[in-house]
Amino acid sequence: MARKDRKQKEKRPSMPVVIGAGITEQWYFTHLKKLKELHIQIRPRFFGDEHMHTLAKNVEHVLASEGRAIVVFDTDVQAWDAGEKTRYETFMKKYGKDERVIICDSLPSIEYWFLLHYLNTNRYFGTSKAVIKEFLHYIPKFEKTERFLSTPKWVEDLCADGKMELATIRALAFGEQGESYTNIPRLLQSCTHQPAINKKD
Repeated sequence: MARKDRKQKEKRPSMPVVIGAGITEQWYFTHLKKLKELHIQIRPRFFGDEHMHTLAKNVEHVLASEGRAIVVFDTDVQAWDAGEKTRYETFMKKYGKDERVIICDSLPSIEYWFLLHYLNTNRYFGTSKAVIKEFLHYIPKFEKTERFLSTPKWVEDLCADGKMELATIRALAFGEQGESYTNIPRLLQSCTHQPAINKKD
């Protein structure tokens, strides 16, 4: 009986590990995991470097040790770095259709995902600074520092009053066809027991 239980545990898939670009992603998903009971693993060593080469190395490490990876990163750097654009294309060619990897990129940055909680737009921003400037109208104290990000209230505010669900609907409706986009809903829909949200606003 004990042998059977051990085999069942061995077959049970582990929760996917989130790989992210920086501390914003690290703290956001740390708080969100608790608030929304997401089935993900957060390990600080897999955050802090958004270069595609490092992200690819981390994906390989996670696939070898854990089995599944979720990669969260910004794509604005490709607009001005040809080398990084080439590495991104190589990354997508290798992992874009790999069922073990969930790619959750945002253009220009994850702050665009935050903004969708308040504003229905996919207009051109260009840089993460431009998105943050707009986002400050809604959370004026937001700043990309450990002191601010480590407190859960800002994520609690994003989740309040159904705003996250609304942001998901908007992101899915826009897709990747506009000047800005985010694929964060891929993580949310794959790591909760909630049904997929329709593309309606």
